Amino acid sequence: MVRTALCFAVLLAAAPLAAQGQDMLVIAHRGASAERPEHTLAAYELAIDQGADFIEPDLVATRDLVLVARHENELSGTTDVATRPEFEDRRREKTIDGQRVAGWFAEDFTLAELRTLRAKERIPSLRPANARFDGLYQVPTLAEIVKLVRAKEAATGRRIGIYPELKHPTFLLQNAGIDMVDLLLRDLRELGITPADPVFIQSFEVGPLQRLEQRGGGFRLVQLVAPLGGPADEPAMRYAEMVTPTGLAEVAKYADAVGAHIALVLNPDGTPTALVADAKAAGLAVHAWTVRPENDFLPPSLRTGDDPKGRGCGDVALAAMLKAAGVAGVFSDARLKGRTCP
Repeated sequence: MVRTALCFAVLLAAAPLAAQGQDMLVIAHRGASAERPEHTLAAYELAIDQGADFIEPDLVATRDLVLVARHENELSGTTDVATRPEFEDRRREKTIDGQRVAGWFAEDFTLAELRTLRAKERIPSLRPANARFDGLYQVPTLAEIVKLVRAKEAATGRRIGIYPELKHPTFLLQNAGIDMVDLLLRDLRELGITPADPVFIQSFEVGPLQRLEQRGGGFRLVQLVAPLGGPADEPAMRYAEMVTPTGLAEVAKYADAVGAHIALVLNPDGTPTALVADAKAAGLAVHAWTVRPENDFLPPSLRTGDDPKGRGCGDVALAAMLKAAGVAGVFSDARLKGRTCP
C-alpha cells in the first residue's frame, strides 16, 4: 500500500490537476449523473453548463420504435414504474446477454406509456442529494436530447458533441425484432446529423459497430472493452484478447477508438498499462471510463475520509493520471473542466 500511494503521488506531481481538462475530451457520463438523476434532460443540461465536450446518452427502444435514453432497457432501477399499478402486468423475466433479469422493459412500452413514468436516482445510497429530484423528469428521447444540445450550442456559441451507446442491440434484434442500428441511422438522418458533426457511437458488441462502419457513412465508432467477459454477440471472443496488439489491429478495421475501463489503462499502482501505446500503434484513440467523485468508486489513496459517499478531489486527480497516461477522452460523472484542487 505504501508503494501504491507513492506511485500515485509521483504521477500526480507529473500531471498538474489544474491542467487535466485542457487537451482531453470530457464526456459527461449519462449527463452530470453525480448531481442529477442520470439520463434526464436536467443531467445533460447541467453537464453542458459545466463545460463537458460530449454528453453520453445510453439508448434503448420503445415498442413503437422510438429511441430513448436509459442506462438499461430494464426500467425499475431508474424510473418509478414499479410503483405504477397500471403497469404491474408488464413485469417480465428475460435473459439478457446471459443474465436473468426481472422487471419492466422499455421495449414492452409505447413512448406514450413511457412518458407517464418519472425518473429517479439509481444509486440513492451514494447520491442521496440526487434523490431530491426523483419524480421531476421524464425519460427523454434522442430527438429531445439533440434539440437541447442545439439550443445550448446557440446560447453558448460552442459545439457540443453527442456520444450515444447502443444498449443490448443483439438481444433486442433477436428477441423483440428491434434493429438498433437501423433506428439510430434513421434518427441521425432525420435530425440532420452527419459524420462531420461531433458524434461518437459506442457499443460493447462488435457486429453492430461493423454494420455501422459499413452503412454509417463515416461516423466515428468506439469499441467498448471491459476487464472481464466479452461481446455478447461474439461468445468466443474475450475483451482481454481484443486489447492485445493483434486484437486492437482487428478492432481498428471498423472502429476509431476503444472505450476502456480504467483498470485496463492504469495498473493498480497507478502506472500506465501498455493499452494506450498499443492502441495508438493500431491507429486507435483510447477513451477511459468512468471517473466518479465518490470515495466508493476511487482507489484508496485518492479517497477523502472514510464515508463511501464522501467526495473530495480524487476524481480530478484520477482524470489527471489518465491524461498523463495518454488517453484522448475520459467519461466522468461530475464536473472536471474548471475544477482545481489544492
